Amino acid sequence: MARSPIARTIGDFARATGLSAKALRRYDELGLLRPDRVDPYTGYRYYADTQTERARLIAWLRRIGMPLADVGRVCALYADDPAAAAREIRAYWASVEADTAARRGLAASLVERVKGTTTDMTTNGPTPYVFEGTALLDRGLVRELQQDAAHASPRLLAVADGYGPEGERAARAAVEAVAAVPAPVRAGDGLDALEDAVRAAGRAVVGLDGSGTTLTAALLAGGRLVVAHLGDSRAYLLRDGRLRQLTRDDTVVQALVDAGGLEPEEAAERPDRAVLLKALSGGEGASAPALGVHEVRPGDRVLLCTDGLSALASPAELAGTFAAVGGAGAADALRELALSLGAPDNLALATAEVTPAGAIDTLSRTSAP
Repeated sequence: MARSPIARTIGDFARATGLSAKALRRYDELGLLRPDRVDPYTGYRYYADTQTERARLIAWLRRIGMPLADVGRVCALYADDPAAAAREIRAYWASVEADTAARRGLAASLVERVKGTTTDMTTNGPTPYVFEGTALLDRGLVRELQQDAAHASPRLLAVADGYGPEGERAARAAVEAVAAVPAPVRAGDGLDALEDAVRAAGRAVVGLDGSGTTLTAALLAGGRLVVAHLGDSRAYLLRDGRLRQLTRDDTVVQALVDAGGLEPEEAAERPDRAVLLKALSGGEGASAPALGVHEVRPGDRVLLCTDGLSALASPAELAGTFAAVGGAGAADALRELALSLGAPDNLALATAEVTPAGAIDTLSRTSAP
């Protein structure tokens, strides 16, 4: 005769699984974890030992901060496809880490603003660092028109990738709008200034119906790097030979990767990898940019590029080429890399090294079609 599973009271089950009785009642109401049976006279809930694994999974998912709706989806997947459940957890945590990295710098800047001070190298003087930078454009080997734009100055780098019949004008207008941003003293001021500049860029492309542009800009402020981003152009930071991507693509494919529905290795092969979720659109005006604040130090090198490079080169190829050549030659080397890979699209690059202010005399340059 088959043995019945041991029935635990809600208190015993809570102690066995690390979930409180209150949480168990809540998860019953939401359908996440139903009791094995409920006494029809007393209403007491009883749980089977076979429910322990699911309960512990819920407890751990809640401990990493996963929303209840996502917990339910992971639990449903786990019953039939543990590998798919694992992808969901990995994708959720990747999004948490990316969001935390960006928010860390934002929080530090907010602390400085509230205190009325800056923890960087100066309190009231100019920002301690400047860019020694270069902006470069290439039409590529296939396109007849150049619709990208780029800018490099001592305080700001920017790239834009225009699309549509007025893509050239959209990219140029966006870059010129952010290039006019003032040089702030504090990172918090830089956030405000760069966000305002992106709004100005949005206004500049209004009326160019059917056209628009991506925009990625990096501003030195208060000894930190403030990044604003829309679209699938990218910003990278090279330190000690390691290249780190500072932005996440606003694309359908990246959303699928984040949701666990697509492996990162598969994304590069998708024909719809350039379909944008966010951009500066001539029909809509300014979209809200993703903003981040990052610590920088002398010797760090920054790369901004459109997908005319990033969609072709692997992370290893990008890192190796950018690390191997310094100064203005880095932009030329990266252009040659794109050309060697077929260069089917326009290319815009802005490369720079972070240098103590006063150490160099850096020229400001904007490149447009």
